[in-house]
Amino acid sequence: MEVYTSDSSDTDSREQKTLDFGRMSLDLVTLEDHLASPQKALLKSSGDIETMLLNHNRLVGLPRLLLQFNNLKILDLSSNAITTLPDAVCQLPLVTLIAKNNLLTNASLPKSLLTKMANTAAGSNSTLKELNLSGNQLTHFPEQVTELRHLKYLYLGGNKISGVSKDIWKMQSLHVLSLGGNLISEVPEAVGSLNQLQALVLCDNLIEILPTSIARLKNLKSLLLHKNRLRHLPKDIVALKNLTELSLRDNPLVVRFVQDMALKPPTLLELAGRMVKASGQRPGPYDIPRTLAEYLNSANCCVNPNCKGVFFDNRVEHIKFVDFCGKYRVPLLQYLCSSKCIEPEQPAARGSSVPAAIASSGFMMRKVLLG
Repeated sequence: MEVYTSDSSDTDSREQKTLDFGRMSLDLVTLEDHLASPQKALLKSSGDIETMLLNHNRLVGLPRLLLQFNNLKILDLSSNAITTLPDAVCQLPLVTLIAKNNLLTNASLPKSLLTKMANTAAGSNSTLKELNLSGNQLTHFPEQVTELRHLKYLYLGGNKISGVSKDIWKMQSLHVLSLGGNLISEVPEAVGSLNQLQALVLCDNLIEILPTSIARLKNLKSLLLHKNRLRHLPKDIVALKNLTELSLRDNPLVVRFVQDMALKPPTLLELAGRMVKASGQRPGPYDIPRTLAEYLNSANCCVNPNCKGVFFDNRVEHIKFVDFCGKYRVPLLQYLCSSKCIEPEQPAARGSSVPAAIASSGFMMRKVLLG
């Protein structure tokens, strides 16, 4: 996957004033002793501290003295045992909040994540641009994050989230939405309204169908869908011209592609029907029973333009690779009347944004990728 750096990474680290208590095996009492120690005089310079690293400790909560650091921009609480994220954290002007790999639940999050600065007349606003709650115990999408209109990076992977909020369209500044490793079975159409989105991570979930609105994510560069239950993709996904990474492994559509597709012998009824259609005969209403007439009318034409054959219930399923955005090849599933109708692969027409196979496939070309 491409590396997407947050705004906090763009600041020259030499200019930041950082308080690093990471990987010191501190519990809450010991940490508060460090912060309050007169010898260290941390509280005297608390207004100058912009970054506090408390990661990989034994914290179960946040220190009471945290609010003294009223200019804090980056707070890293990752890999602790924190069970509650108090409302006090919203009184800090945080730009980046990392609380991954803790014991947080939906009930233990603040009801609102908007910044509540006591010394501002504007009241509640949104300063957060990066929020990482991955690896916790969330069971549903935290609705309060949809209030964060300036949020660019949202990481909620490795939880037990079963769905995505339909109000996610409100988060128009999102660049990265990471929801991998959850229990999501359905993605709402509202995701297609995230116009600034560059990376969408939905891997390792229970998703069977993607919304067609995915094709509206014109700035999308990375789409990770591996380890789901997808059997097909929206045909309009070929319109994603900026997409450079598409991961589909371990989905039924890929398993079906890599496995041999066995052809069952056609029935005598199938063979007789093909012969009648090939001969050009058109039996009258009194020549054959009505059921046979309906059967003949249900014939499907072979998608090979050089074949005039038909099929009824028996067909050959063939994967044909076509150019996708001129960057890589993707397979399309087509139905043929015989294995003899399989054509050599042909590149897409020059200057065409849609693969030639889609444009000329006709009704029976399944306009799906890898499935």
